[in-house]
Amino acid sequence: GTDVPFELLQAVADEPEDRLRRGLAQLQATEFLYETRLFPDLEYTFRHALTHEVAYGSLLAERRRALHARIVGSIEALYGDRLDEQVECLAHHALRGEVWGKAVTYLRQAGGKAFARSANREAVVCFEQALGAVQHLPRSRETIEQAIDLRLALRPALFQLGELSRMGDVLREAQTLAEAVGDQARLGRVTALMAHSFWLRGDHDRAVEAGQRALSIATGIRDFALQASANYYLGEAYHVLGDYRRAADFLRRNVERFEGDLIHERFGMAGPHSVISRAWLVMCLAELGEFSEGIVRGEEGLRIDQAVDQPFSVALASYAVGSLSLRKGDLIRAISLLERALPLCQSVPYYFPWIASALGYAYASSGRVAEALPIQEQAVQQAASMGITQWQSCWVGWLGEAYLLAGRMNEAAQIAQRALDLSRERKERGYQAYTFRLLGEIHARPDPPDLETAAGYFLQAMVPAEELGMRPLLAHCHLGLGKLYRQVGKRQEAREHLTTAATML
Repeated sequence: GTDVPFELLQAVADEPEDRLRRGLAQLQATEFLYETRLFPDLEYTFRHALTHEVAYGSLLAERRRALHARIVGSIEALYGDRLDEQVECLAHHALRGEVWGKAVTYLRQAGGKAFARSANREAVVCFEQALGAVQHLPRSRETIEQAIDLRLALRPALFQLGELSRMGDVLREAQTLAEAVGDQARLGRVTALMAHSFWLRGDHDRAVEAGQRALSIATGIRDFALQASANYYLGEAYHVLGDYRRAADFLRRNVERFEGDLIHERFGMAGPHSVISRAWLVMCLAELGEFSEGIVRGEEGLRIDQAVDQPFSVALASYAVGSLSLRKGDLIRAISLLERALPLCQSVPYYFPWIASALGYAYASSGRVAEALPIQEQAVQQAASMGITQWQSCWVGWLGEAYLLAGRMNEAAQIAQRALDLSRERKERGYQAYTFRLLGEIHARPDPPDLETAAGYFLQAMVPAEELGMRPLLAHCHLGLGKLYRQVGKRQEAREHLTTAATML
């Protein structure tokens, strides 16, 4: 490397100390090296990167490999009590020294450290290199298990980067390996993650099927962590299908379990189970209009995040409480949380469409339409480019509402129809109900309004809203009908719907 600790150089160079120091002094005098640190350990570095590259390139490949391998052993001997500090260096040299067993171990540890600090791209490189290294080991049950575990470690980093296609490939590879060795615990974990992968692709029926299969495996082998993951992924799937009550039941199981010493446990997830399960529970409660419990659970998640300080979970918790604030009509709170979360998307690109769409919708709802449209359009485009299909009908619908508020009626109608098509295609009944309400608002906007069409859409929205327990949406449908009937002079009908809306709200 470009940095040269004297103690390590001495261990590797196989030279007497006086000769080694004379050589270093000569290299300093000719300005190839210079001292960068005297305490606690003497260290040198190359003055020019090109010098280092030329010197390294001049070594024969076998000599290079042998030196890298020797460096691994020397670091382990010199820093045995603090190897964690040297993991990245050990991974680098073990890989280039073709010490394959140690390369797998240290690359996996380095990837884990990078992921923990949200350096997702660096984590992916480490895990991919570890997968390459494990292929050089003799094929055995142990190495197959390592290959599965490395793919499971790689998956969340790919997820946060929005590389969903590669993530799906990794899970299918892991599933094949787990089935080949009959490893039920690992197969259960992979199956749970497949549920999430199906959910991301908008294949919600298969997501539920995989989630239930994972839960069955977890129950059979009494795997607490796997049960928690299956509960979470089933909560996700049922939420997007509009079955908010059932989703909330699965998510509450996790919230009630992950207390005390378990509150910061991840069990292989991208963030603490206590935070991500609370976040999704909050989103369910927001749709059901159970705002009091939702606020309590949301604030709990935000408090846990203060201790964790991890971009993924902070972004999700902020989005959840922000979206609840949107449903509640507390736009100031929603904007504050979502603006705070948006910069986190630099390290967690996957969440940009979520947070940007919600923030744009909050801007539009508060009269800041000119600010809303660019960020919402960008969110919808980025979701499509990343291959995120679930929630698209929601984001497209929010964009349609912004066009409506901007007075761009033709675009609002086109976008609303697109949102309706997406929600029908993916069986997202909750978002379908919201889109019916939006279409009702669009047809109620002209003067005079298209009474029959507008009322028909409001009534279509109310059917699933009532069945699914979506009380805030149901109240807004009554409000839309009341305003519509008042506009055409039907005072009695207007009074009935407005009274109901006011009472519900």
